[in-house]
Amino acid sequence: MDVSLYALTGPRGAGKTTFCRHLIARARQAGWDVAGVTSPAVVADGERVGFDAEDIRSGERRGLGRAQPQPGFSIRLGRWFISPAALAWANQIFARCCPCDLLIVDEIGPLELVRGEGWTSALSALRAGVYRAAIVVVRPELLEEAHAALPIAACFDVRQRADQAQLIALCCR
Repeated sequence: MDVSLYALTGPRGAGKTTFCRHLIARARQAGWDVAGVTSPAVVADGERVGFDAEDIRSGERRGLGRAQPQPGFSIRLGRWFISPAALAWANQIFARCCPCDLLIVDEIGPLELVRGEGWTSALSALRAGVYRAAIVVVRPELLEEAHAALPIAACFDVRQRADQAQLIALCCR
């Protein structure tokens, strides 16, 4: 099995999760088994107020981060309050999602790469390589840490059409 791990990067609001959803649809059309978790934004009155964790296989969604303190969102990370229960739920998904054709982890951030917390099962799944291809979403400021922690073959910028086309070709063949 040809195993390839690719990083998808771009600044906040650049469309990383939107591109992951497009990639998921294209891979499914090609008959691929797609697994992992995406982190869609939660928007209220035109403003991003949080983000969820969504199981790619089932479509089940749970609140992961919120801009305002709420019960059950007790981990502070920058301006966000993170739900330990949603982290644990996503870790269970990552622990059982492989083997698969395409693994998507949207996203690995400071919790995982700096603090050694968060989606630790995602890191294990990415390192194990029991997939045909994997996409890990990483912010530009954490790419160095991601390369140190994971065997990333190539990095693609979501803002570049050529990079998008290349990722689609790699993950939907």
